Amino acid sequence: MNPAARTSATSNAVTTTAVPDTAATTAAVPAWQDTSLDPGARADALIQQMTLREKTAQLVGVWVGAAADGGEVAPYQHDMEEAVDLDALLPYGLGQLTRPFGTVPVDPALGALSLQRTQRRIADANRFGIPALAHEECLAGFAAWGATAYPVPLSWGATFDPELVREMAGAIGRDLRSVGVHQGLAPVLDVVRDARWGRVEETIGEDPYLVGTVATAYVRGLESAGVIATLKHFAGYSASRAGRNLAPVGMGLRERADVILPPFEMAVREGRPRSVMHAYTDTDGIPSAADEALLTGLLRDTWGFAGTVVADYFGIAFLRTLHGVAGDWSEAAGTALGSGVDVELPTVKTFGQPLLDAVAAGAVPEAVVDRALRRVLLQKIQLGLLDPDWDPAPTALAPAARSASPDDHPASPAARSAAPDQLRGSVDLDGPGNRELARRVAEQAVVLLRNDGTLPLDRPRRIALIGPNADTAEALLGCYSFPVHVGSRHPELPLGIELPTLLMELTAEFADSELVSAPGATVDGPGTEGFAEAVALARSSDVVVLALGDRAGLFGRGTSGEGCDVESLRLPGVQQQLLDAVLDTGRPVVVVLLAGRPYALGRAVTEAAGIVQSFFPGEAGARAVAGVLSGRVDPSGRLPVSVPGRPGVHPSTYLAARLAQASDVSSTDPTAAYGFGHGLGYTEITWSDLAVPTGACGTDGEFRVAFTLRNTGSRPGSEVVQLYLHDPVASVVQPVQRLVGYRRIALEPGEQARIEVVLPADLASFTGRDGRRAVEPGALELRIAASSTDPRLTAALTLTGPVRPLDHTRRLHPSFTVTRSQR
Repeated sequence: MNPAARTSATSNAVTTTAVPDTAATTAAVPAWQDTSLDPGARADALIQQMTLREKTAQLVGVWVGAAADGGEVAPYQHDMEEAVDLDALLPYGLGQLTRPFGTVPVDPALGALSLQRTQRRIADANRFGIPALAHEECLAGFAAWGATAYPVPLSWGATFDPELVREMAGAIGRDLRSVGVHQGLAPVLDVVRDARWGRVEETIGEDPYLVGTVATAYVRGLESAGVIATLKHFAGYSASRAGRNLAPVGMGLRERADVILPPFEMAVREGRPRSVMHAYTDTDGIPSAADEALLTGLLRDTWGFAGTVVADYFGIAFLRTLHGVAGDWSEAAGTALGSGVDVELPTVKTFGQPLLDAVAAGAVPEAVVDRALRRVLLQKIQLGLLDPDWDPAPTALAPAARSASPDDHPASPAARSAAPDQLRGSVDLDGPGNRELARRVAEQAVVLLRNDGTLPLDRPRRIALIGPNADTAEALLGCYSFPVHVGSRHPELPLGIELPTLLMELTAEFADSELVSAPGATVDGPGTEGFAEAVALARSSDVVVLALGDRAGLFGRGTSGEGCDVESLRLPGVQQQLLDAVLDTGRPVVVVLLAGRPYALGRAVTEAAGIVQSFFPGEAGARAVAGVLSGRVDPSGRLPVSVPGRPGVHPSTYLAARLAQASDVSSTDPTAAYGFGHGLGYTEITWSDLAVPTGACGTDGEFRVAFTLRNTGSRPGSEVVQLYLHDPVASVVQPVQRLVGYRRIALEPGEQARIEVVLPADLASFTGRDGRRAVEPGALELRIAASSTDPRLTAALTLTGPVRPLDHTRRLHPSFTVTRSQR
């Protein structure tokens, strides 16, 4: 359709609106298309021209294909999903398209072309020519068939390397943007409070500073590619009682302010994301989607966030069905919109006719609709979607493919033979650069928990690879990777990426060794009939590699993942019995964990020759683990979550007060087997020469300390310097210690580094009795450590002066200066 003669359908009539055709006339374009104007002025001009129904149409998404597919990838999807009449909807416009690549398997080239044609259809159908904003999941890479499967966020945390995560996110963002996607639903900034929660694999860890720094880096990477990053889940989702998904949250003011909110605050300030997703949960009786103090008062008025708040899938409707704070869909819509939710996802439920009814009844002022609409339109203007020369053609398609317009494009990769020749292979979402990044992240995320000297393996004659994850490709993937999240419902189709198993990679890594293998058991089944074969192989081998862990899935279909919560942190199924049976052989046993959460490991903590932890490391993960076992890769990952000492004691997070530690007045012991930040390497690094030039400073000042790291071993290696503050006396109970900074340092053999740290007093602040953040005078202890349980150097510090109130503009980081030399 010629944009000079678009039509607009209203509830009463069809009105033709003349818009100048810039190709045929020099007349001015409409104000909302005038790129010389301020984006706000463009948005305001468009709002003035829109009917109420056109306005609300911009506040919703549609999820094409979700109901017909029959799969369930969102909570209560089958109860909430309803057919959408696009022909009736599109004349009024459309805000978002939900997961055009991540709902069913779609060949990337065909998907890009289909999205292009859909966008043209949407723009041509409404009188202002406004296309939709397309969003996708990207928690472990772009969730599309054939796209790179990166390690899950828990592995990002294990790298302790924000710059590497930023680089990875940039690559993910470029892939999204190249096929026409505008928004990514990541990262997750939830801080782990109970590892029984199924979504631990989606988090970055149990410490707010680690979560904040790594998530902020991811935001920067995604936004640098022109893709809207979405912070989630705001706020408190991970603190649900008993680690149950979508359960109520019992949390006090200080835990929320000092543990849950800081990562979001840091990401908003330093990452500049353009979207935030509200959490499903309610905290102290207030659902996040109905929390105006959170979504507007704190997020916007205090922190200055100017983007959109989007609903977690069906979250607005849940105000009626799950939370019981709305009597009908109209009340749910009005409550969420008034609280600060701008966009309903994934599809139209409450922001359609129910919202129109609420406005007509006077329950919702139209000005509140306009407030959300302006935010949505500003983003579309920033993305160029309202420019007169807007072109929906994805950059990933060759020019010939962009102009192709076959009547129908098959969605399934199995139907590629029916696609136009020019599309085949034209979009590669798993190219060499991506695979190299996936390898680097996977390698840096492998954590060596225990080593009695057996590792690295020295050319063993015969290796027994045992365990349910020994030869299972999906053992490397989290629940939001495409092959698990969507592909598992289409077993007839290929994975779309190369995904070598641990057996395949160990066979290649140890080409001179005889490798024998048996599963011994399934991941979560009760059967022990495979034990005999596994034990026999172990007894006849020089060393055993025992591959245990999880199977990712959704809503009970896995042992880890969304809706896959557990009652105990005991290894799933009969894996602990298998582990004990193999240990009983007396052979050296190296336990390899491919998992989405930490597990109690029983006897392995004291009896295994080695323990290697890898959190769903992605498509390059098996090679990374094999490299660590052989010594080709130096293990340099650190635990982003504590490994529990016992399966039934919760929580075991290091971020706890004195009363949460082991004591003589309780018969349970929450002490971790391996604490947050723990990780071993293959070289020796010494810590020495601590200097504290400024051991005292005012509550508005800064401390300076310096120390030396030296690689005294024969191999290159890395250390992660971790700074923990201990506040022995405070006006409110404090954690025994908390991370306030870290730095990854790589050292060649014989190399040393002098590290100078400037530590602002602001980092000692916390939320006091009056609910306000402040720095208090008094004694502090700075623990310069290799982990939360391994302090290497300790500096006594003193803060002087008055109590100093702080706000969200406080300093958030120490600074590091590293000077290298060779001895």
